[in-house]
Order: sequence, then C-alpha cells, then structure tokens
Amino acid sequence: RRFKRLAAGNKNTDGTIPLKTRLTDEEAARLAAVRFRFDGLEIKARPHRHYPLGTTAAHVIGHIGRISNADNDMLARTERTSDYAGSTHIGKLGLEQSYETQLHGKVGLEEVEITASGRPVRSLSRQPATPGQDIRLALDIPLQQLAEELLAGYRGALVAIEPRTGEILAFVSVPSFDPNLFVDGIDHRNWQALNGDPDRPLLNRPLRGTYPPGSTYKPFMALAVLENKVRKPEETIQDPGYWMLGKHRFRDSKPQGHGRVDLYKSIVVSSDTYYYGAAYDLGVDRIHDFMVPWGFGHLTGIDLPDEQPGLLPSSAWKQQRFKQPWFPGETPSIGIGQGYNAFTILQLAHATATLANDAVAHRPHLVTHVGSVMPDNGEAPDGKPIRVSSQNLKLVQRAMTDVTRKGTARTAFLEAEYESAGKTGTAQVIGIRQNEKYDEKKVAHHFRDHSLYIGYAPAQNPRIALAMVVENGGFGARTAAPLARRIFDFYLLGKRTPIPPAPVEATP
Repeated sequence: RRFKRLAAGNKNTDGTIPLKTRLTDEEAARLAAVRFRFDGLEIKARPHRHYPLGTTAAHVIGHIGRISNADNDMLARTERTSDYAGSTHIGKLGLEQSYETQLHGKVGLEEVEITASGRPVRSLSRQPATPGQDIRLALDIPLQQLAEELLAGYRGALVAIEPRTGEILAFVSVPSFDPNLFVDGIDHRNWQALNGDPDRPLLNRPLRGTYPPGSTYKPFMALAVLENKVRKPEETIQDPGYWMLGKHRFRDSKPQGHGRVDLYKSIVVSSDTYYYGAAYDLGVDRIHDFMVPWGFGHLTGIDLPDEQPGLLPSSAWKQQRFKQPWFPGETPSIGIGQGYNAFTILQLAHATATLANDAVAHRPHLVTHVGSVMPDNGEAPDGKPIRVSSQNLKLVQRAMTDVTRKGTARTAFLEAEYESAGKTGTAQVIGIRQNEKYDEKKVAHHFRDHSLYIGYAPAQNPRIALAMVVENGGFGARTAAPLARRIFDFYLLGKRTPIPPAPVEATP
C-alpha cells in the first residue's frame, strides 16, 4: 500500500520512487551488501534541507517537499523539467516557493563514451551546473524571536517594517509549526495534529488572516475627513456616548462619552461617536477611494505567495456581491473599523509605515539581495507618494504621538526613553444587540474582542513601524499596546523590559 501511494504521488523527475530517506550509515551498509537481490533498487546520496531555526519565521521561510505529479506537470508547462533532472524536492511554501527558481539553479550536462557493459571510457563534452543563489532577508531574527516569544500562548500576528525602505523586520504568525516535518513528507500523526489543531498553526495570519481594524482605522479616517473637507480640524462635536441615526443608537465604547471632541482629540481618546458621524458625512465610496492608495483591501505585492487581498467595501462591491444597494445605516460602523472592513495585518502595517514615512509608500518585501544583487521590484527607489496635505498629515501624526503620551496607550508607554506614535484598537468578533452591553466575562473566549495596535518609533524619525493583532485579546490598550512597547524597547534600545501593567481604565 505504501509503495502504491508513493508511486501515485511522489515519483521523482528521474522516474525513481523514494522508499526511505535519511538512512543511517549502518542501514546503508547493510542494504548495499544485499542490493544484488533486489532488482531496480538503488542507494542514492542527495542534499538534505534542514531548518535550524525550527518554528521561528516558519511562515516566512516556508519549506521544500518531494516533487509531486502536480509539480511535474507545472515544470512541464513552464519548460523547466530538465532543470530538475535528478532532483527530488521543490519549494512548497513561503520564500522557498516564491524564490524556488533562484534557489534551485540549473543542472549540468556531461556527454560520456561508455563500453558495451556501461563502463565510462572518456568524457566527450561537459556543461557545468549553475548553483542556486543565496538570498538575503531583511528579517531581524532576534526581533522576530522576541515577538514570537511575546505572543506565545496567544493566536495572533505582527508585522514590523522599516518605513523608509519597506523592508520587513519581523513577520510573526502564532502559533507556528516546524518546517522540518514537511521536507520528506509529513507523517500522518503530525499532519493530523497540525491540520486538526483549532488554533490553526498552518495559517499564515499576517498574509491570509483578515480582521476588522477597529480603532486603528481612525488615523486614516481622520485624514479622509480632512482631505475631503468634511470637517475642519478645529470643528467640534458633542460626544454624549452615542450617535443617533433615525431611531438607531450607535454606542461609543465609553458610555458617558468624551464631551466636546475635535479631530485631534478624537484620535487621542478614541471617540467612536466622532467617527460615526464623520463616516456618515463622507459616505462609503469616498472612504473607499481615499483608502485605496494606502493599500487597504488590495495586494501589497510582498514577495510571498498566496497573499489575501482582504475587503475594502464600497457601494459597487455590495451591489456586485449581494445584488443590493448600500444602505446609509451601514456606513457609520465603517468609520470605526467595523462593518464589512476586513484587512490583513500586513496591509495595516504597510499603511502605518506609509503614514510614518510622511505618506510615501514602499512595497513591503523580505528579500534584500539575490546573490549580490538587489531584486528589481519595479518600484521607484524613493517610493510612491500619496497626495495628502502636509498640514493634515502632521496633525494626525501629532495626535498619534499624544495617544502614547496622554491617550489610550499612555500606560503602556509610561516612562519610555523615546517618543513613539500609535493607535490602539479593539475589534468586535460578534455583534451585540442595540440595548445589550458587552461583558467579556460572559462571552466564550473565541468570541471575545480582538486586541490591535499600530505604531511607529521614534516619532520624529521613524525606524520601525508595526501592526499587530492578538485574537480574542480584549482591549488594545490592555494586551497589544504593552507588547508593542517591548518590541520598540528591544529594537531601539536593545532592552528586554517587563510588560507594563494593564491600564486602570479599559479603553479601545
């Protein structure tokens, strides 16, 4: 049965079928002594891939695996079969897959004159093999390992980017898996354990998981409000803790409200009420059109396969998807990062890095060099600017800085040795009835709110920007922001600081 299974799906490009790999010296010697009894049996040496970091950055690095019939079909379609003569493995996931061609190289060819019995006599011609190229990553492995350590025990994602270049410093998906299990074909027990795990360790959360951004959307909404001249920066509203549309009450996360609120304060204290009204005045299509250049709801073009585009809603999208018009009552929730909004953490980190870089966008990328050459990604070296007013941008950046000084992230960044900017976020997983109050203790864990944070540091000359989500982690100020503080402390100062205490007042 095992032989038939291998013959059906794991035949190598040279027609051989691997029966057993990683033989010990003793096993190889014993088999060589009796090989004459088994017609067609060969012992072959081959290179073996080992991933020394194990679960660290597994979703980024990916893994190789045995060449399958489907792989052979792909190689035939792309006229690359000859390059895999004698090869047994191919990139299956992550960078191993997206940079397979560069990593693999090309086979050599030697024409040999042989005797009738098959003994080589002399070499007639020889074409040397071209070795695969090394690739160099922007990943900061100590930072990557710290982030994975901080998120251990949670389900979540984190992406950290160098704002001036788009280089990805950390790309974390937890829980993770050991790619070494897949090199020679994963056994049934380990496959069942990974594939059946409710925490979904095989899911690349930053790349393919989509989440409502919650209040981390508000800085971008604030820019949309200013750029579309829906409200002036100094214009205030009265925030009583809710916003009314007809008879429907859209509740603020702070039941008593925030009093008089202008745009700057709306970011610092995270006023839902302000953005309910602002989103309604903007309309879903103006929101959509403003968010497109920031990368929301669109592929970032990262050098990893299978990126998920997410969802940036518009009236046209709803008409196409549901054959229904967009209803005005659906817009207010869009303004606080809820509703149909569903973005990847990679998109959120990319947008945050762009904001930190004064609205100049760089394509996020992991690989900085292939061999000794920088890969050509078709992007201008100085990035792609987004047309926004410098005055409006500075207002939003100043408000985000004060989020960490006197706003919702003030406790998490207490006594920090640098100035950073950020925004906390809390995203609902399930809807709540209009007159019902959310009580975390009465909700099953997997239905509790997600905890999010975006930020960059130092505030005046950013070297790192990040976005993160802790699934079902509750308030962003309580869970995600303190973890972000430790990431910044380590990257900027080389310090491993204890997690600051949770805020006395739970804020989004």
